[in-house]
Amino acid sequence: MIRLVLAFVAVVVAVPAWAEINIKEVTSPGGIKAWLVEEPSIPFVAMELRFRGGTSLDAAGKRGATNLMVGLLEEGAGGLDAQGFARESEALAAQFGYDSNADAVSISARFLTENQDEALDLLRLSLVDPTFPEVAVERVRSQVLSGLRSSLKDPDKIAGKRLSALTYGDHPYATSGEGTIESVSALTRDDLVAAHKGALAKDRLFVGVVGDVTAEELGPMLDALLGDLPETGAPLPGKAEVSFSGGADVVDFDTPQSVALFAQPGIHRDDEDFFAAYVLNVVLGGGGFESRLMNEVRKKRGLTYGVYSYLVLRDQADIYMGSVSSANNRIAESISVIREEWAKMAENGATEEEVEKAKALLTGAYPLRFDGNGAIATIMVGMQMDGMPRDYIVNRNDYVNAVTVEDVNRVAKELLDPDALTFVVVGKPEGV
Repeated sequence: MIRLVLAFVAVVVAVPAWAEINIKEVTSPGGIKAWLVEEPSIPFVAMELRFRGGTSLDAAGKRGATNLMVGLLEEGAGGLDAQGFARESEALAAQFGYDSNADAVSISARFLTENQDEALDLLRLSLVDPTFPEVAVERVRSQVLSGLRSSLKDPDKIAGKRLSALTYGDHPYATSGEGTIESVSALTRDDLVAAHKGALAKDRLFVGVVGDVTAEELGPMLDALLGDLPETGAPLPGKAEVSFSGGADVVDFDTPQSVALFAQPGIHRDDEDFFAAYVLNVVLGGGGFESRLMNEVRKKRGLTYGVYSYLVLRDQADIYMGSVSSANNRIAESISVIREEWAKMAENGATEEEVEKAKALLTGAYPLRFDGNGAIATIMVGMQMDGMPRDYIVNRNDYVNAVTVEDVNRVAKELLDPDALTFVVVGKPEGV
C-alpha cells in the first residue's frame, strides 16, 4: 500500500507555479552545494544527483566500464545483495534510479519524509559502498551484451554509431558509452571499482532537491549521504574537434526503409545567440508538423512519416543534427529536399509569422515541464551544470520572447552550413 501512496504522490504532488519557484542555494557544513525548492505541502522529497563526466571517463581499453558500473550500483551494496537492496527499497517505499550518458552519471531518489533517514542510508550504501558481487556482475554484463547484440541489427543505432565515429574523431564521443561486445566481455571487477572511483566524486557533483525539507535540514543530510565520496575523480576529457565532410556516408543494411541522420556544427549553450538558434530550429525542423522540413518532406511530398532537427548540446562539443526515414527508393529525394530547405533557410531566413509561432510554441510548452518535484529537481541540476542563474526558470520565456525575426535570420546565415551538412544513411538507398 505504501508503494502505491508514493507512486500517487510522485505524480500529483503539488508544486509551485513555474514562475513562482524559489530556488535556494544550500552549502552543507562539509562544503557540498545544492539547489533547493522547499515544498512542505506534501511529505515527499525528490533528489537528483549528477556527476559530470559520465561514460566519457572510461579508461583506455575499458569502454563500457562506467555504464556497467552504474548498472550495478543497486545490485549489491554494504551487506545487502541485489534482492536485499530491492526488499529494503520496497519496504521504505523509496524509489532510486541510476543512469549514465556521455557527459554524466545521474542518480534520482524519491522518498517520503517519514522514511527519509532510512532511505538516504540505503542510497548512501549504493553510492559509497557498492560491492560488485560476481553473480551480479555477470548478470548485468549479460544484459548489456544482449543489448549490444541487438544494436547490431538496429538501423537507428547503426546510424548513430557511424555518425559519431565520423564526427568526433578520437574523442570518447566517437564510440558508444555502452562499449562493444569485446570490451564489455573483458571488463573485470577491478575495472568497475576504478570506474566507480573515477566517476562518483565530489569535484563534479551537482545536487537538486525539491520537497518537504528545509535548508537547515538539507546540509547535514548531504554530508551524511555524500561526504565519504572521493574528493576528486578521473580527469575530464578535453574538447572534441568535430568534423563534417558535407557528403553522404552509406552503411549497407538489408531493410526496405533507409534511416538517415544528418549533422553540421552547432552552437554552444553560452552563446549570446543561443535563443535565436533555438527559435530557428523550431521553425526549421524542431516544431513538429509546423516545421519547414515536416511541411516539405512529409506534407507536400509524402516521403516520410517524420523528419526532425535538434540542437545537440554536450559538454565537449555542440552539433546541429536531424533524422529522417524513407523508403529505399525515396530516401535520395528526402535528402535532396532537406538540403534545399537548409540552404533556403540560410539564405532567406524565416518569416515574421513563423518566428512568432515558434516562440508561442516554446513559451506555451515550457510550464508543462514542471509537472512534479522530480521534474523540477532534474531541471535544477541541468541548470547548474550549464552554469545558469537560479532565476533562469522565471526569466526563460522572456529570453525566448526577446528574439526577433532579424535575430533568427542573422543566426540562420551564420549557423546553417549547407556545405557541411553531412548524412549517414543506413539501408539500401537508391541514388545516394
